[in-house]
Amino acid sequence: MRKRGLAIGSTTGYTRPMLDYLLDRAQEQGLDPDVALCPGDAPEGRPAPWMCYLAAMRMKVYPMAAMVKIGDTPVDIEEGLNAGMWTIGVTRTGNEVGLTMDDWQQCAEPARTALLAGARQRLVAAGAHYTAESVAECEEILEEIQTLLDRGEGPWRVPASDNTANG
Repeated sequence: MRKRGLAIGSTTGYTRPMLDYLLDRAQEQGLDPDVALCPGDAPEGRPAPWMCYLAAMRMKVYPMAAMVKIGDTPVDIEEGLNAGMWTIGVTRTGNEVGLTMDDWQQCAEPARTALLAGARQRLVAAGAHYTAESVAECEEILEEIQTLLDRGEGPWRVPASDNTANG
């Protein structure tokens, strides 16, 4: 995403001390967002759009319809939609599947398929425009969103039905 010149913001339901701890761990792995916000930074937490708006202001990016909320819970998706953003729901590596990599690798294929289908169903039901198994697999979706933006389309014109990447 940095190679694309994108600003990266993070919003969470965690408290500031929890977020600061996680940011330290994320930085050790190479993730250093431009902005990281928790509910205490805004008038209200999710699913209200305030943290997304504040992140946009701090990153000095607009319009909201050109921004993408990538999240792994239905309330993440609701937050992005309420802010007027595109939304991508993360399935395999997110809370909706809820397994460590070791646990995932121990699952039989039918169980994996069922877990992914359930996660995808819940995120699409929340309104996700797209789903991906992990954040690392969002590049193609970002390219598609850019194509839609170039055509003058926005997140309000894409039905939140069966648009998905990676099945």
